[in-house]
Amino acid sequence: MTERRNITIFGAGYVGMSLAVLLAEKNIVNIFDIDQEKVKLINKGLSTIQDPMIDDLLSKKNIKLKATNISAEAIYHSDYYIIATPTDYNSDTQFFNTSSVEKCIQMIVDSGLNGTIIIKSTIPIGFTDQMRKKFKFKKIIFSPEFLREGSALEDNLTPFRIIVGGKCKFSEEFANLLAKAASKEDIPILYMDSKSAESTKLFSNAYLAMRVAFFNELDSFAISNKIEASSIISGICLDDRIGNHYNNPSFGYGGYCLPKDTKQLLSSFNNTPQNLVSAIIDSNRTRKEYIANEILKSNPKIIGIYRLNMKSGSSNFRLSAIIDIIQILKANKAKIIIYEPLIKETTFMDFTIDKSLESFKKNSSIILANRITAEIADVEEKLYSRDLFKEN
Repeated sequence: MTERRNITIFGAGYVGMSLAVLLAEKNIVNIFDIDQEKVKLINKGLSTIQDPMIDDLLSKKNIKLKATNISAEAIYHSDYYIIATPTDYNSDTQFFNTSSVEKCIQMIVDSGLNGTIIIKSTIPIGFTDQMRKKFKFKKIIFSPEFLREGSALEDNLTPFRIIVGGKCKFSEEFANLLAKAASKEDIPILYMDSKSAESTKLFSNAYLAMRVAFFNELDSFAISNKIEASSIISGICLDDRIGNHYNNPSFGYGGYCLPKDTKQLLSSFNNTPQNLVSAIIDSNRTRKEYIANEILKSNPKIIGIYRLNMKSGSSNFRLSAIIDIIQILKANKAKIIIYEPLIKETTFMDFTIDKSLESFKKNSSIILANRITAEIADVEEKLYSRDLFKEN
């Protein structure tokens, strides 16, 4: 029988929560988060994130998770300390805010315990090496996550690859821990130095952002030239070298990862010549401006914004493309109402939140929907969306 490991996870967001459920079936998992509401949810056997597979497993399987927001309770003898706290991009410093990661490492090292520290948070290139030197602690490794919000557990169960930034015994042990918890067999495991692993994370997300930007620019061209964008995309993507993924036009990329990771990668180039990464960021801004101007052309009386989230099944508003579009419309004195059932307040960005979907549909002259759902299908004549393939 495989030995059960003690694992402490810092951060109960979609990375930490999905890892906790993934590993808890065969190990003893404890979670630390400063958010008391998240702690309460976990201790009630509930998820802190929207993920149907996590909800299903928590209700059907004997998965017991314990959570705390008291650091002294979190720091006890564990074989692995997994750090999955948020690292937002600071546009002033052009750098990730890694303070939460460093605080966690400090707590662990100060405790005198010798478990392996695994950083799952997205970090700047060279950060892991810096932490090893700063804390004089060798057992710090970086293992990037490649998860989609809303499907985080599924992505952990069936990963395309497992990457660990370290070529040592404890790196191999952690990679094997993830592989054994997954449902997929023969998962490629890559061991590399920390800088290479950190770079792999940022370049992967920059590539995905590039694909989104490419198909959005294609779509803008099709709109301007009155060409059928869906036909062009279908014709292009039947080429196996291009593939049929990340090709559904949108109002722009956004969310937890793509905006901040692409900006962090750009700042990492320093004196290295580049054109493409900065063009990806510029293209995303241009797309949002283009969509807003297309809306303003029709001079609508009241613009309805259907949902602020990035995609269906998500509760994430952060860096959502529609937020930037609202700001552009606001600067042009547009009248706006918003339908977003996840917002408890009555206003957002000084605009009214209509709590009634029927009232919202009736009062809107035009409805902007980044992604179309069945509940607005009856007002198709009012919809403005670039959701050509009805997928996220």
